[in-house]
Formats: sequence, structure tokens, C-alpha cells
Amino acid sequence: MNQKSRCGALSGIVVLDLSRLLPGPYCSMILADHGARVIMIEDRRFESESGFPKLTMRNKEHMCLNLKSDEGRAVFYKMVEKADVIIEGFRPGVVMKLGVDYESVKAVNPGIIYCSITGFGQTGPLKDRPGHDVNYLAESGLLSLIGDADSPPTIPGFQVADLAGGGMNGVIGILLALYAREKTGMGQYIDISMTDGCAALLTLALDFRQMTGQPLVRSQSVLSHRYAFYNTYETSDQRYIALGCLEPRFWIRLCECLDRRDYIHHQFDEDKRCGMIDDLRLLFRQKTLEQWTQFFENKDVCWGAVNSIDDVLESRLFREREMVVDYTTEQGVKDKTLGIPVKLNETPGTLRTPPASFGKDTENILREFGYSDSDISDLNDKCIL
Repeated sequence: MNQKSRCGALSGIVVLDLSRLLPGPYCSMILADHGARVIMIEDRRFESESGFPKLTMRNKEHMCLNLKSDEGRAVFYKMVEKADVIIEGFRPGVVMKLGVDYESVKAVNPGIIYCSITGFGQTGPLKDRPGHDVNYLAESGLLSLIGDADSPPTIPGFQVADLAGGGMNGVIGILLALYAREKTGMGQYIDISMTDGCAALLTLALDFRQMTGQPLVRSQSVLSHRYAFYNTYETSDQRYIALGCLEPRFWIRLCECLDRRDYIHHQFDEDKRCGMIDDLRLLFRQKTLEQWTQFFENKDVCWGAVNSIDDVLESRLFREREMVVDYTTEQGVKDKTLGIPVKLNETPGTLRTPPASFGKDTENILREFGYSDSDISDLNDKCIL
């Protein structure tokens, strides 16, 4: 892990994360990467599920605590006094049953920033419906735009709703609230709906819809396979390249490079688009991906290889950009992980510690908050930890 001495932008901020699975832990991982102290708090009964998702546990501490018990809540509230941010991902109403809801926490620490991340938000007709990433994508309208026009909607192989709709918006909300607190001294409550976050990603699609007056059809929009200039093509070695020659100058450059100058004035030609796509499919199957890579070198064309995760881990681009970095697990095993995408030159984020194992820091944290070894033993005996 990177051991840079400079503090991150969020150094001094203390985050208590009660969330599990992906959206909340991803949110707090970003905060931790940029210097916040993040303490994950989970009930011991979830230990068997602690392997997922382990990579979000980097730069964090992890403790076990049973919030259903009076003693467990007492420990939590002692920690609340020194906290800046709380993150939770329970269904609406659960934190009230546990006695750790915003109003209760605010009474102890008025400056607290409390972020709830749920599938459908704290209000509205779907607030109590359970769901996962695919459900939020579906309700938001995003899923209807993913996949082939003649096939059912395609579920993407990564979690758009969890990561972008929930986790990233959670970070944005927390940073905005921290900035507001600097000016007003007041904390506040943040209601993050993953479905809201997905719907917000429809901005350009809605713009196209309003501009054309036509409904969007899966795989048939300007930026989704309808035209030759913005499409994917198979190579002779069963790899794929992606073209993104949207601006006329890039389309012209592509046509010149491929010796298809007769296509230059037909970029958006509805009568010729299918023929051009078919022709380029045949053309791109004549070379391997490596040959096309060499062909497009320094030709100022918007294109890219369709890489797999393994390709990314070996990519010179991501190595040099420190988006793929080496780290050592708690067990001393060498492995790779993803780096930090937001590059700050004065207060850079860092990868300081490997993913914390379940309950690893429980006793040290309790000692920090004034609990003796005898107290800790008693809490263990009562199944509080």
C-alpha cells in the first residue's frame, strides 16, 4: 500500500458506517481513500457473509457490535459523540427500531451528518419494497436502454445502481453536507435513493427524446449502435473494438484512414447506415485487435479496445495512471486492486491499509473509547461484540 505522508483531503473526519454489501461500503471506501477515518460496524451474525465485497474494506477499521442490545447502543452513542458522519443502508424504519435513527443521533451530536442509502428512498410508494441493482435499473428506465434491439434488456455485468446511483451520490451528499457545516455549523440528514440516482443518469437520453420527439429504442439511439460511427466491431481474433467518431472531423478522419472517403457525407444517412455498418463489420474482421491497435496509432481517431478485467489489470495505461496497484493482504499475499480515480495534487488519496477482516479492530476501538479489558470481556460474554 502507498505510504505517502501527506494527509488526505478528509483527514480528521470520522465516519461510522453501519451499512453492508456494496453501496454504503463503496461510499465510505471513497471517503477513507481520501483520509477519513472509517469504522465499519456490523453485527457478528453477518460474519459468514464478510467475504463480499472485501475490496471496499481497504483503509478502514472493522468492529463487531450488536445494536439490538442496550449495551451495544451505549457503545455506539459513545462513538457518535466524536463522529462527523454516519452511513446506513437499512430499509426505511429499521434504524428507528434499533434506536439509532437521525433524530436520536442528532440529539447527542447536533453536528452529525447522517446519510441513508436505500433502493427507493425514504419516501414514496416503493420505499418499503426490497430490491437489488437490476430492480433499480429497471424502475429508473436505464435497463430499457441496455442491450440489443431485438432481445430482452441486458443486465450489465457491473453494479450501476449500487455504485453510481447509491455509493457515488452518497459521497457527493456527504461532501456537500460537510461543506455546508463549515459555513453554518449544522449537520443534516441525507436521503439517497439508488433509483433516483439511476434516473438522474438519463439526462442526455431525455435531451435526445425531447429534441427528436421520438421514443428511445434500445440499441437504436444516436449513441447506441444506430450508426456506423458509434458502434462496436469484431476483429479477426474474436476481440472487439469500439468506435466513437461522433464529431464530423473524427468521422472524416476515420473514413480517410479506412479508405472509405465515399462515406464522409453520409454519417447520419438513414438509407445508408445499415450498409455502412455491415461493410465496416467485414472490414474490421480482416485484422486482429493488435493489428488494429498498430493501425490506429497516432491517427487521431476516437476508438478503443473492448478490454476484459484481466486486460485492465495488465494495462500500461492503468498502471501508469495508478488505477491498478499492488497491495499485500492481511495474510501477506500479494495481489492487485483498483486505485483512486480522483487525483488531487496537494492532498492525494492513498491506499494505506489492506481490506480489514471482520471484527479485526473491535477491541482496540473499545479501549480507545474508555473500555477496560474487563468491560470488553463482559461485552463478549453478553454477545454484544
